[in-house]
Amino acid sequence: MIAVMGLGFVGLTTGLGLAHRSGQQVFAYDADERKRELYKGKRISFHEPHLQEQLERYGGDRFIVCDTMAEAVAQADTLFICVGTPSSLSGETDLGDLQRAVRACLDALEQLAQPKPYPVIVIKSTVPASTTTDVVQLLLENRGYRIGENIGLAHNPEFLREGSAWNDFVQPDRIIIGEVDPIGARRVRELYANFGVPIHCVSAHTAEFVKYASNALLATMISFANELSMIAARIGHINITQVFHLLHEDKRWQGHPAKMTDYVFPGCGFGGYCLPKDTLSLYAHAGHYGHEAVMLKAVLQVNEDIKRHIVEQIAASVQPEGTIGILGLSFKPESDDVRGAVSRDIIGLLLDRGYSRIVAYDPMAMENFHNAYGLPIMYADSVEEVVNRSEVLTIVTAWRDFKDKQNLYQGKKIIDGRHYL
Repeated sequence: MIAVMGLGFVGLTTGLGLAHRSGQQVFAYDADERKRELYKGKRISFHEPHLQEQLERYGGDRFIVCDTMAEAVAQADTLFICVGTPSSLSGETDLGDLQRAVRACLDALEQLAQPKPYPVIVIKSTVPASTTTDVVQLLLENRGYRIGENIGLAHNPEFLREGSAWNDFVQPDRIIIGEVDPIGARRVRELYANFGVPIHCVSAHTAEFVKYASNALLATMISFANELSMIAARIGHINITQVFHLLHEDKRWQGHPAKMTDYVFPGCGFGGYCLPKDTLSLYAHAGHYGHEAVMLKAVLQVNEDIKRHIVEQIAASVQPEGTIGILGLSFKPESDDVRGAVSRDIIGLLLDRGYSRIVAYDPMAMENFHNAYGLPIMYADSVEEVVNRSEVLTIVTAWRDFKDKQNLYQGKKIIDGRHYL
């Protein structure tokens, strides 16, 4: 059986959705008595398509609103926490309601005449990465519970859009389970077994972070569009609506010839001739018209920061007298173009730190790189040679050959700048 604590937008959708798809009874509780009475009367206080009809369909049968937390907990072995996590005045997430809900859950468990053999607490509230393990798990352990022995814990982020929450829940793109213990994760997986979509078991930190990543990406794209609209207004005679409709005709949005997902993926920075030059030019041109394009400025700054981040990782792995292997010199695979190559900046930063033993290999671009930059580094004739000569390997360009030969890297420290292996 399932219990859902917190019956706002997320909790009500989750409870009704699980009642619909799992076939199990869901026992629901909210601290707000007014909400409880509304739901018992099969009415909701906000508009969200399909929820009213689903409440009418399942209310009192598969979806049972309880008067107390203890009543809900007594009926269930999987307990979903769906309370709100608003922003505090400082901008940090206020976890007060979440902590109170978990404590109340534990109080209810401890009041049971017959202890449950293995209750599983599932955090569905949106929380910063590390909350499930560093806050919730600590609460449980301070009460004498042992994760993986007598209680389970998992994080299960929601991806519900207002206006389409029901469809998003019952027909999701994927389901993500942040695993703290294997029994808890398996319990949650079983609840979603008939949803017919990929189910990903990841670390709790990863599950928490992906929700923020999703919303931050959407927010970034919206703000990017708005920043360009402000720049266009300053310059004048630009139909910004047409600009974006024309951008949307780029085949990459449909996955051809490349995919937008190839760009929305971490690496060690963008290079080449066009992206750095044109982004900088647009930023400077906006300034000429009196607009400080803060997002474009940040884009350029992050592109420099990520290179220094890679160098910090290398420096943490090898002393200046050690040998560093650089795999990839061209700005992208299947090209011998080294204009604006990230490899040049990373190597330059290493040289500035006193690293003098750098050996590099690229299937196509070594001659161009040497002629363009003349840096005091060594060049190898193969991946095998770089591996044999180096203490730490750094992948800078995602050439297929580097993935195909990853068996050579056994025992070597790898800095995978493209998250490629």
